Amino acid sequence: MTTAKPRADRGRLRLPDIPRREPDEVTAFDHLHQQGNAHHLAMHLIAAGADPETLLVTADRWIVQHLSSFRERARYPDLLVAFDVAPELYRASNGYVISEQGKPPDFVLEIASASTGRVDVGKKQDDYERFGIREYWRFDETGEFHGARLAGDRLASGRYEPIVIEALPDGDLEGYSEALNLKLRWQAGRLGWHEPINGRHIATFEQERARADAEHAAYVQSERRVRELEAELRRLRRD
Repeated sequence: MTTAKPRADRGRLRLPDIPRREPDEVTAFDHLHQQGNAHHLAMHLIAAGADPETLLVTADRWIVQHLSSFRERARYPDLLVAFDVAPELYRASNGYVISEQGKPPDFVLEIASASTGRVDVGKKQDDYERFGIREYWRFDETGEFHGARLAGDRLASGRYEPIVIEALPDGDLEGYSEALNLKLRWQAGRLGWHEPINGRHIATFEQERARADAEHAAYVQSERRVRELEAELRRLRRD
């Protein structure tokens, strides 16, 4: 963890930028951003009723208890979700300051890499528990760095308790997040968000594009049928 001091910006105390990531930490980008996973999640949560003005789905900035406690304990997760908070304070402080927001984040996720795996299942887990973060999840494409391909903890009476992870018949793994009301799934080494009742993956860019294409095709077909009926009606009138 860097020991850089918070900096002043236009008269306001702000957290510093996070350290430059190690090359192997590109796994977080691969699983969360390149595939659009973080965006899909945000859009799903808003569609499910979360207020877009007070929802944070973000990453790569510090979490601290207070601005002044940065040196004592600070972490930057690969994904953070918080409901009913103030995104403008998050941006102004360049990170999530629990005392400013009035509550800890609801959900954090770490993606495994060789340089962070041991910390993810050790000191980070302890720190997220002390911060009071409701759920802490870990995803590992191979299981090599976390010791498990999918794992999660949920806060109970101030302590983390393991979340049940189920092995599915096809070899996939999944666990239920109460914080998000979704199932996280390890599927052939990829991370997915699934509806808890029907098991369907939440909407993605590809699904939305396919739906839009299908609606357009149906519209074109209906317009063609209307024109055919109109032509038939004109023919009958002539006869």
